[in-house]
Amino acid sequence: MREIPMKTRIVYIASVCFITLLLWLGNEGSSALVYLGSELQHPVGSIDSEYALVIRENVAVNGIVAYTPEYVLNKGSYSILLDYAAQEADSVLELWEQGRKVAAWTLDPYRTQLSADFTLSSDAQQIKLQVNYSGRGALTIKELSLRPHTMFYSDTFFMMAVFLLCSFLVWRYLIGGRLSLRQEQIVDYAVILGVALLATTPMMQTYLYNGDDLCYHLARIEGLKDGILDGQIPVNILPEGLQGNGYLNTMYPYLFLYIGALLRILRVSLALSYKCLIFLANLGTAVSAYVAVKSMCASRRSVILAVVLYTLMPYRFTNIFSRGDLGETLALIFWPLIIAGLYHIIMGDRRRWYYLVIGLSGVLQSHILSAAFAAAFCVITALVYCVRIVRGRRYVEIGKAAGIFLLLNVWYLAPFLFYYFSGKLCTDVLRWSGYFEQSVNPSNFTQSISLFNKQYFSLGLALLGCVGIAFVRLVCEKEKGKTQTDGFLRYLLVIGCLMAYMTTGYFPSRALLVSGLFKSIATMIQFPWRFLGPACACFLFAGTVSLEESGVLKPFRNHIFTLLIGLNLLVILSVPTDNSHMPYDNVDAAASKGHESKLVANIGLFYPYEWRIDGAVEDKLTGSVVILDPNEITVSDYERKGTKSSVTYTAYADGGYIELPVQNYPGYRAVDENGKKLSIEQGEGGRIRLAVQGDGVPHTIRVRYGQGPALILADLVSALTLGALGVLLWRKKTKSRREIAS
Repeated sequence: MREIPMKTRIVYIASVCFITLLLWLGNEGSSALVYLGSELQHPVGSIDSEYALVIRENVAVNGIVAYTPEYVLNKGSYSILLDYAAQEADSVLELWEQGRKVAAWTLDPYRTQLSADFTLSSDAQQIKLQVNYSGRGALTIKELSLRPHTMFYSDTFFMMAVFLLCSFLVWRYLIGGRLSLRQEQIVDYAVILGVALLATTPMMQTYLYNGDDLCYHLARIEGLKDGILDGQIPVNILPEGLQGNGYLNTMYPYLFLYIGALLRILRVSLALSYKCLIFLANLGTAVSAYVAVKSMCASRRSVILAVVLYTLMPYRFTNIFSRGDLGETLALIFWPLIIAGLYHIIMGDRRRWYYLVIGLSGVLQSHILSAAFAAAFCVITALVYCVRIVRGRRYVEIGKAAGIFLLLNVWYLAPFLFYYFSGKLCTDVLRWSGYFEQSVNPSNFTQSISLFNKQYFSLGLALLGCVGIAFVRLVCEKEKGKTQTDGFLRYLLVIGCLMAYMTTGYFPSRALLVSGLFKSIATMIQFPWRFLGPACACFLFAGTVSLEESGVLKPFRNHIFTLLIGLNLLVILSVPTDNSHMPYDNVDAAASKGHESKLVANIGLFYPYEWRIDGAVEDKLTGSVVILDPNEITVSDYERKGTKSSVTYTAYADGGYIELPVQNYPGYRAVDENGKKLSIEQGEGGRIRLAVQGDGVPHTIRVRYGQGPALILADLVSALTLGALGVLLWRKKTKSRREIAS
């Protein structure tokens, strides 16, 4: 360890302390959300000169006249302060959560301020304050504020912890010299980190970008957090979904969302948790491209080019910022590893077959349709190179990869297949019949990105440049000097062009829909632009590796490298930002695009219709126990905590039933007060229905969710496989160190 000068130590420590202080001073997690009357959402009323909302009796309206956005709030105590003026009584300030009124406070006409406290015993997903106008007399709403007794979120403390941890690592391994890295490695790693940060800069707003599917993925993160606190590992049911009825989680991959869920458990805001997940996705994408291309090409120029082009490609940005498609964004991380893994199994270093395992596992744990694409890609590649695979006995590596992949992922595949074939789930909305209507205009392929047009998809100029490079090397140059790698790159170029063609309106998808097989596949895929992700990965390899191998382009490599990097950096510049609003609307209001949006205001949480129990539409959902006949059955107590429910009833006649506000997914079990197992039937709206005993005596039924033996066994198999691989890797590294030492 080299000696650090005292001056350097003092300057470094002082800088770290100063930045930490600035982070702490910027903490607004305990600041009140403050709304002037004019800032509340209001369907009626007028705004006076003091920005108060005035409701006059002549509006001839009674009911909800003003309300806040819906918030995700942590459990704890909060205070409400409302400044108002009311001429008549009976107007009410109400607190609502997921369609249920939690509390209400009457506005006294003889007072001008209402102060109230309330406590949330558990985290709330859709808290909203609203003013219910009586319809009599004038009502003026001047200011409404909501303040936590502790804090809304711990974002500042989390960022301080991350900064201090990074500062410690820099001190220990870089300044302290404990990490021995070559200069080239330092540059490479700096590029990877820099590109990941650059790709995240559009997210570095005080607010959260809204995308088509963002609300669903936020609901998944929040639901995973609730499921973990409920004691589920893995989390199969999101307990607070569908107004507390529960929502099935196993049908959409969620492994990487545990990161966001754990941050939520640490009380990091949902908005920052999502942004951290996007940054890690960007970092993972850069690392994946670096590792995969480096394993096939010795040129650092090509490797760095691949990192920049793949991480900043327009299709990723469209997924992140326009579509809000977190699943496909995560799946794109692993496509380079799949391609590199196939290359090494077929003709490269056969010891690197594990690239394919990591790539396929990552895609499966990110996005089901992408996993289907990857599986089809692997099968087609194996068929194309079947002779080489057999001659080289490389089917051994294929067997290893397939076996380890299945063992590692059976924990997810088992419940997915179990619930998919249970016959209870709504799947009709998964089929999108207008497949051909979603085709992409080929003219868009030359563009960068635009978030204003939701049907905007592009390859980008840089990746089109890769297509040109690959065409020059693999098609135009003479066959002399070509290698086996060139043949594989030519295959990738052809596959990439075919997939890009299938996204366009020139592909005869409308005509092919008359075929039942094609219609079944197309409606499952839903959108042809999904082919752009794997097409971009194919073009990346074909172009970046060919650049180094091309004899014609050899004198121009540095110029091409600079040109393509510059073109791809334009993608960042073309992502529009909302410059029409400053972070805060005014100096007095903390309800801003920053503080407010961290609580997911105006974005909300959404649970789609697919994977609900058939018939569980919104008007069928309820938060209360449903009974057959109120005259014959009375419910004296009902409690629910996560996926555990308890109901006490008294029935005076046999043949009746009660329905709990819980979706009847397989896995729920019911017992009476004596521990006797009870039969569960499906009731109205997918609810759990239980027969009652009509003996006039109070009875208690307890219902809880739990995995069956088969699913528990699947979890154990994957856990043991992962543990065994970890032990083998540790032994291999230990043996390698001993050999070096000797």
